[in-house]
Amino acid sequence: MTKAKLSKSTLDFLEPMQLPFFSNGDWQTSAQAIDVIDPATSEKIASVSLASARDIDQAIDSAANAFTAWSTQSITLRTRCLRNLAQLIQRDEQILAELECIDVGKPISAALEFDVPFAADCFSYFANVAEDFEYTSNNNLTTTDSHVVKLPYGVAGFVFPWNFPLTLCAWGIAPALAAGNTVVVKPASETPLSSLYLAKLCQEAGFPAGVVNILPGQGSVAGEALISSQKIKLMSFTGSTAVGKHVAEVCGRNLVPAKLELGGKGAAIVCNDANVDHAVENLSGAVTLNAGQVCCTASRWYIHEDIYQEFVDKAKAKYQSTKVLNGAHPEAEMGPICTEKQLSQVLNCIKEAKEQGAKVLCGGNRITHGEYANGYFIEPTLLAGSDDNTWAQEEIFGPVAFLLKFSDEDEVINRANQNPYGLANSVWTTDSDKAIKLAHSLVGGNSWINAHNVFEYGLNYGACNQSGCGGGVNSVATFEGYLRHQSIASVR
Repeated sequence: MTKAKLSKSTLDFLEPMQLPFFSNGDWQTSAQAIDVIDPATSEKIASVSLASARDIDQAIDSAANAFTAWSTQSITLRTRCLRNLAQLIQRDEQILAELECIDVGKPISAALEFDVPFAADCFSYFANVAEDFEYTSNNNLTTTDSHVVKLPYGVAGFVFPWNFPLTLCAWGIAPALAAGNTVVVKPASETPLSSLYLAKLCQEAGFPAGVVNILPGQGSVAGEALISSQKIKLMSFTGSTAVGKHVAEVCGRNLVPAKLELGGKGAAIVCNDANVDHAVENLSGAVTLNAGQVCCTASRWYIHEDIYQEFVDKAKAKYQSTKVLNGAHPEAEMGPICTEKQLSQVLNCIKEAKEQGAKVLCGGNRITHGEYANGYFIEPTLLAGSDDNTWAQEEIFGPVAFLLKFSDEDEVINRANQNPYGLANSVWTTDSDKAIKLAHSLVGGNSWINAHNVFEYGLNYGACNQSGCGGGVNSVATFEGYLRHQSIASVR
């Protein structure tokens, strides 16, 4: 998407030669910057200031200084800021969608349908939760007159990845802010634009200086400074399992609680009584969503042998008809991979899978002709093989599904559960009793029935095993996770 096609408001936001970061209620330019690249064209979009370790430390101090006033402010005033922000996100939905398109590569239509409205709804939802929540509970004990009060931690740190910059930021900071914490956010340096625009809207929404701080930076510098700080009281990291383990280790040394939302290798169990057309349509859409750069997507498809060939034929037809275009195109169903580095990683995964015996049923190639020449486009890909293939078990993070055949439902559940991750799986069958039984048997934070990638506020989305720990997102339980419990007691 060329800059000439952007709205004037988006161009105005991108106008500075170097976009500043937001700290202590002020916009600050640093000595170091990074170019943000449009993955559809490999053209420079903007230059963004990168926070240093010192900048992060100063932001944490400003958040700590703002904490007392913010946490003791009335819930009505706090939630007013959140609702103001929700309305501003809705007002500027086109700008945010355009930023997600040129930054991440996703179709504008997808950002307008999901990313932007879901982010706005997040702030509204947690404003409602904060107002309805019971912050004090009586113990009703014999020896003491006692109760428990639930209080915010203090400064919460956040590190987010590049695949859903706006949505993931909202999922993290909305409950933290609603609970009375202040926040320091390090968005991915590859995709900082919508997070910085969100900071602009936070300022307009009336959040006091220091309550929200958003500073893009390199993981090895700004990210390391944030997770290593002994001044933060709670840490939230979303990203790869490998980096998540490092975050947990560093935070553990400081005894800082770490909330980890990590990778996955979701299994879809498609039974012989499934609606094949429905399963093909939805599973194909799950894997092409955001060019497959979705940690919870279904990338292991276990297909019953009775319907295997029918399923393969229809899935190939669906993939081959998917419109892979620049996300600015109104007909785009899938855009490019977000970065050149990730494109190389996906292509290498396909190559290694083939070397280990996987068969490419369709796709598998970079798209380089015509208008695609300079972008990071790849064909949606179907692989088929055995469970012992590395890439049948490890996350590829691209539009690639690995098909595996099964004949026995008990046996396939055991095969699916051998995977080390535990994020999201799905079951496809027209038998409701069987669906519930299989969904309960699959190990993961989420089991979906005849659908995949299901999100709703109030429905907890969490993880287990190598996919994360420390609670989920999007529910009342999420909100409570940003509150510490303090007992108050007197002896009778």
